[in-house]
Amino acid sequence: MPAKLDAHLQDSLRVTEIFHSIQGESSRIGLPTVFVRLTGCPLRCVWCDTAYAFSGGESLTIADIVQRVAAFGCATVCVTGGEPLAQQNCLPLLATLCDAGHSVSLETSGALDIGGVDPRVARIVDLKAPGSGEMSKNRWENLDLLTAGDELKFVLASREDYDWALSACRQRRLFERCPVLFSPVQGQLDPALLAQWILDDLLPVRFQLQLHKVLWGNVKGR
Repeated sequence: MPAKLDAHLQDSLRVTEIFHSIQGESSRIGLPTVFVRLTGCPLRCVWCDTAYAFSGGESLTIADIVQRVAAFGCATVCVTGGEPLAQQNCLPLLATLCDAGHSVSLETSGALDIGGVDPRVARIVDLKAPGSGEMSKNRWENLDLLTAGDELKFVLASREDYDWALSACRQRRLFERCPVLFSPVQGQLDPALLAQWILDDLLPVRFQLQLHKVLWGNVKGR
């Protein structure tokens, strides 16, 4: 491990939970994955399903986190939140997980700068639609940093959200930049309706439901 990163091993982060489950979203859907859920988030989306990660948590060093992840014997890791990038030590954590041989993804709101994320990490950026109540927090500069190895996610609560997302993708040529994911807000937008809109408009997007909720419902640690 490079000396620069080795020096970060005793740096700490607030961690809500570390658990082994099935990835429910993104192109990695269905893969057994270790999730590292960091504590804290500067956003308050009205449909948020992980508000329990806004505060509290346990203080762990990067070395502790990597050790706990390794104990599951799983190659795929997802660092999520909350908003993981709200903690500055998220960046060395991501790099250290990559150095340990893991295939790493980051789930981020896109409200914070993704430019410092290790290039080995797949960045799953959640662009906030109007229905979230946090559209003003979108950091549009992040879109220019996306590569083919990243993914852009839109969580949609209504036809207004869908039309907004479609306009953003077309105006900013996002379909040509990286894979784009459209998801319905559970209990607010009929998944079949969203799927039909996608088909009607011939969109090159990946429709997704949250597989973990299909399997286990809204259970913490799943």
